[in-house]
Amino acid sequence: MPLAAAGELVARAAASRTAVAAFNVITLEHIEAVVAGAEVAEAPVILQVSENAVKFRGGRLLPLANAASAAAEHASVPLALHLDHVQSDELLRQAAGAGFSSVMYDAARLPYAENLAATRAATDWAHAQGLWIEAELGEVGGKPGQPPLDAHAAGARTDPAEARAFVADSGVDALAVAVGSTHAMTTRTAALDHDLLKRLAAALDVPLVLHGSSGVPDAELRAAVAGGITKVNVGTALNIAMTGAIRDYLTAHPEAVDSRKYLTVGRAAMAETVTRIIRVLGTTG
Repeated sequence: MPLAAAGELVARAAASRTAVAAFNVITLEHIEAVVAGAEVAEAPVILQVSENAVKFRGGRLLPLANAASAAAEHASVPLALHLDHVQSDELLRQAAGAGFSSVMYDAARLPYAENLAATRAATDWAHAQGLWIEAELGEVGGKPGQPPLDAHAAGARTDPAEARAFVADSGVDALAVAVGSTHAMTTRTAALDHDLLKRLAAALDVPLVLHGSSGVPDAELRAAVAGGITKVNVGTALNIAMTGAIRDYLTAHPEAVDSRKYLTVGRAAMAETVTRIIRVLGTTG
């Protein structure tokens, strides 16, 4: 089937009080694993290509985008394509012609006023192209003149009142909120601030997104979905699964040189992780 629209998948998840899983992909094996895992779970997913992944691929967006589009054509579940953590305006403007239905514009490194201005401009452009747009805040309520803390660094939290003003003034379609998760965690030990999440859900009328979800235990993820999170971003968990499976294979088969052998087990491990996370979130078909 053709690529689905990410905004529609998120809206459906919100209507059913579940969350759609969004997986960051780096290689063709990542894409194939996400599709395979989603098909086992019989649930829609969002494939995310980050600016860092584009840099890894030599600055070229289309190799992964085209692979995702091809995968969607043969998938039995809806797949959407999302451009994630974009800081480059040049890269942002490549999204519309590459199959993406949504973008996450990341100006959270900037002071609040600059973040707002940059995000407003990105939103105006995205909406003119028919794209759904997500954004995030840096540390809210920080001292003037100090650089903002990354929105998902340890200790960062999103203030409901400032988030409400940011969404209203920027016009974004979704907001990634800082409630205790942290990017690139390799242990599942994050404890979310569920009281804050409740207040954010009450203050905002757009879908809430959880970044850094690889470090969040299952029970915390379920509680986050119950508390209003409708899009859950996962990246590191796939890399942990792939790397661990390949490491085990090469330890058991030190003579191996055919990359297809160990990539097969790495892909399968990622697919199992995808299925497990989707089922934790309670995403429906």
